[in-house]
Amino acid sequence: MANPKADPSIYYVPHNSWYPVLVGLGVMLMLTGFASWLIDTNNGEEGSWIQAILGLAILCFVLFRWFEKVIDENFEGLANPMLKRSYVWGMGWFIFSEVMFFAAFFGALFYARVFAVSWLGGEGGKAITGEYLWPEFSSDWPVMQNPDNTLFQGPQQSMEAPAVSSWATYLPFINTVLLLASSVTVHFAHTAIKNKARGKLIAWLGVTILFGIAFLGLQVEEYLIAYNEMGLTLSSGIYGSTFFILTGFHGFHVTLGTVILIVQLLRAFKGHFQPDDCFGFEAASWYWHFVDVVWVCLFIFVYVL
Repeated sequence: MANPKADPSIYYVPHNSWYPVLVGLGVMLMLTGFASWLIDTNNGEEGSWIQAILGLAILCFVLFRWFEKVIDENFEGLANPMLKRSYVWGMGWFIFSEVMFFAAFFGALFYARVFAVSWLGGEGGKAITGEYLWPEFSSDWPVMQNPDNTLFQGPQQSMEAPAVSSWATYLPFINTVLLLASSVTVHFAHTAIKNKARGKLIAWLGVTILFGIAFLGLQVEEYLIAYNEMGLTLSSGIYGSTFFILTGFHGFHVTLGTVILIVQLLRAFKGHFQPDDCFGFEAASWYWHFVDVVWVCLFIFVYVL
């Protein structure tokens, strides 16, 4: 077989592999295990994380070996320009799917705030809805009460104006500053690759990773305050569920993005990246910028408005 690098018209197709099947298995075990834990905890039972952790371990191991193989193929000269264009398109469609993923949850938040809450309050000619379902309902957001607090305990206060802990008031803003700063530092790291400045690449990438870890630590602190001091949980009606689903999934994406950047840092130490051959880093930076944009939207629509 001719070398694809020597002949750009040849598109390298790898041999058959079980990697996609094992990735599917890991994702299935992880998601079903997490769903089972949520169901058990909501029913007052002690849920188990074993299945979810097993699925995550399988997923991480397979992805590590799969990406390692892709890197080796690139060093062997098998990744010609045609194949690299497919990587760009693949990453672009992946980010687009993530945009649609978060758009669904932002849409749920919009529907609850703009339509459902006002309808329960009697607006839009739907006074009978609130009259029969919830006569005492006040159409204000966030919703701080529930029809039957024996089933769904409403939160004691919202995240928009937390008076229990003054520290919690500044956490979302601090996290916004951290992520916006991390977008700048990851751009500086990319510029360092283009300038063949390996030391600056490692330094700026390391700073970006520290910002990501700091963000996650402050989000954990925020969740602890929400649970322990504000009574805000997943079971706190529509406000609690939309808050934790949006911020929780975003936190998961920040975690994934931080892990990806750590892998890029390890590759930087090995001297993998060149100005004309650094798509692995570029894909990681695109993903990180996307995560930052989602957080800005979260900060505006969940914490400010």
